[in-house]
Amino acid sequence: MKNTNNYKFLKLGLIIVSICFLLPSLIFFINNGFSSDVDSELEFRFLLSYNISRTFQALVYAILLIAFLIFYYLIIKKRKEIFKDIKEIYIFTFIIGIIFLFILPFWCSDIYYYLGIGRLNSKYHQNPYYVDMKSYIDENNTDISKDTLMQKGYKNFWANTTVVYGPIWTIICSIVAFFSFGKLNIGLLLFKFINLFIHIMNCHLLYRLSKKKIFPLLYGINPFILIEGLSNVHNDMFVVFFILLSLFLLLKKNNLVLSLLSLAMATDIKYFPILLLPLLIIYKYKDKDIKTKICKCISFGLLYMVFVGIPYLIYMKDINVFMGLITQRERYAKGLYLVILKHFAKSFEEVGSLKNYALLLFFLMYVINCIFLLISKNLKFYKENRTIFGFTVAFLFFLITNFQPWYFMWLIPFIIWQKSDTIKLIIQMQILTLIANIIFLIYSEGGYQDIFFTIFVLGIGICVLINKKVFIKIKDFLIEKKRNNI
Repeated sequence: MKNTNNYKFLKLGLIIVSICFLLPSLIFFINNGFSSDVDSELEFRFLLSYNISRTFQALVYAILLIAFLIFYYLIIKKRKEIFKDIKEIYIFTFIIGIIFLFILPFWCSDIYYYLGIGRLNSKYHQNPYYVDMKSYIDENNTDISKDTLMQKGYKNFWANTTVVYGPIWTIICSIVAFFSFGKLNIGLLLFKFINLFIHIMNCHLLYRLSKKKIFPLLYGINPFILIEGLSNVHNDMFVVFFILLSLFLLLKKNNLVLSLLSLAMATDIKYFPILLLPLLIIYKYKDKDIKTKICKCISFGLLYMVFVGIPYLIYMKDINVFMGLITQRERYAKGLYLVILKHFAKSFEEVGSLKNYALLLFFLMYVINCIFLLISKNLKFYKENRTIFGFTVAFLFFLITNFQPWYFMWLIPFIIWQKSDTIKLIIQMQILTLIANIIFLIYSEGGYQDIFFTIFVLGIGICVLINKKVFIKIKDFLIEKKRNNI
């Protein structure tokens, strides 16, 4: 029996590095009191300071990230020696999560938009799908002098935009904002604690689905998840939760109705989970004839649409309730389409045509895949899950114009059923977003978004080559060729 104490220092090392990530926020609290009102100019400044050069702040972040990644890799590698059971993994994940929970958002201010639309709905009784924060406050001369939550929301980049998410998310935001009583600190902490709970639940669902300790560990102490999910408080953690719950209810509980309800809740936050719908229904009835499969797809598809539609009734006045989806597709950020727009296209119309062609091709390929699902006589969930994973990756790179790093959380629900090289690549892609983001720590988010995407894509290419051991094969080939020449 191996001595587990030999590797306990790795856990301590990761905790120490995590505390180092927390230090800028602690110093900010000491200097400013318990205030989370970080000036927007301090975004993309890791040390939350004007008095330290951006380059130095980026360097500190890079060193800490490298240290974290080293401990992360070693803990994953030595997990069998470090953790006796899944309970120890949960406890360790919770400890690391608590540390990141108190780190102020330094990449993104979306959390303040979440709280703002929730406050607009719960306190000021405005429908956030038709009224935006800035217009409401300006046009009504609303007194928000004692409402620190709304003050921050009013300053947010998205303050003049109606809700761009589905109604389940708006309901969650409204509940959190209601219990914040207009206090920004309370609202931020509430959201962070809820995200930590969701984080632990995601770990648990990954374990229940896989029965392997590696998956909750890969996810639970992943620096990408910790920074984007717990520090920056993105809602994609909730999407992951409802998708994992949907898969659990189908695969472990054999309950398609509850599975579709959970999938609908994920769709009512962000719409991409609909890609899983045909697979869930057809897999449930995989042993039936084609006619039965088609009938079940129609009936359960309609049920799913009812599940999706009911929360919209709370806010719906007309078709404009869906305008947020259009707003998202009209913005260009950080991704392929921004690069094309900046360096290749002559106009927005050219890029618009290109993305419409991409959408059409994606739709046709997806329909063909659904047909294959229907006619398949030996449907294997892991194989079809990998196919939907491929569609999700294509969706991320080729359909989204407002490309954001935290969207790569969407790949987590597929990780269990992937081959080892693909699992590595999923984690590597997530970590690469943190590395590529360093460009924004140095120069802010302004005009370097195409460089972010270039670094990110080149990094993925290098990771693919490493995973396939291409560099080793080239080295062996050159050595063998040299020997033959001698």
